[in-house]
Amino acid sequence: MSDFVLNPKLHDEDVEQEPTRAGFGRGLKAAGEKDERVVALCADLTESTQMSKFKEAFPKRFIEVGVAEQNLVTSASGMAAMGKIPFTSSYAAFSPGRNWEQIRTTIALNNRPVKIIGSHAGISVGPDGATHQMLEDIALMRVMPNMIVVAPGDSIEAEKATLALAADDKKPAYLRLAREKTPIFSTPESPFEIGRAYLLREGRDISLFGTGTMTYQLLVAANLLSHEGIEAEVVHVPTIKPLDEETILASMRKTGRALTAEEAQIKGGLGGAIAELLGDKLPSPLRRVGIEDRFGESGQPSELLRHFNLTSSQISMTIKAFINSVPQYHQGF
Repeated sequence: MSDFVLNPKLHDEDVEQEPTRAGFGRGLKAAGEKDERVVALCADLTESTQMSKFKEAFPKRFIEVGVAEQNLVTSASGMAAMGKIPFTSSYAAFSPGRNWEQIRTTIALNNRPVKIIGSHAGISVGPDGATHQMLEDIALMRVMPNMIVVAPGDSIEAEKATLALAADDKKPAYLRLAREKTPIFSTPESPFEIGRAYLLREGRDISLFGTGTMTYQLLVAANLLSHEGIEAEVVHVPTIKPLDEETILASMRKTGRALTAEEAQIKGGLGGAIAELLGDKLPSPLRRVGIEDRFGESGQPSELLRHFNLTSSQISMTIKAFINSVPQYHQGF
């Protein structure tokens, strides 16, 4: 039974929408109010990444480093070494896209509790095109030792994730955020904990594992499929590393096949993480949905979701085709 409280307006046309970065902005300000060790550093994108709320509230604990992403994270590492809990923000294309080596050497290698915020990730950046549509960040950060990787599903969860990361003064982390407004499927009462996945909808025919804003698309797809007699189980995986193996495997033992969805490269992302888990502990049929070894393109976010087959209706068709061609696996076969 799920203990995750879903937004009652989830399937309504007027479901509330807000960018996940807005939730981060609120969460960082609240974290600063709770703990004076929290500091913030930005690479000339304070308004865009919503770090401006923290800057206005705590100007003496905010540092603007300019267009210098390598300096952004190395300075943060030094501050963490002196007992601070630094948050750094930029577009994901630039951090971790431009400064991955500095993150690796000065933060992860030394296990400094720097929280790296990659905003404007995925194809929802829209007209900015392939240069700014960071699709490789999950894979880049998941492979890094010591690094926590979180992709919140909506703005409410982004706020909770920010507070949870601020409370951890031991480990570095990467928080992936989107630019565009996306539907809010959780509520203030919904649970959130680093390292946990959440059962949102029970089913028997297939497990749908989503991360970030793609979980909403899976919830809608599952609702569409229910009208055709297909009962899909939906599991939200906001923490990609460390992966909640227990919850994922429990769902797989029930349904016998899975589909993952992410607004990122499927190689090395959530789909890669779950493929590795299943390969090691429960070999099962798996279909990965996401960006398949290509770069993004310029267009409106809604157009790009359709172009890359990431809308709920397109995913539901993919699920049906997968179910019709692949039998359920059960231990003992």
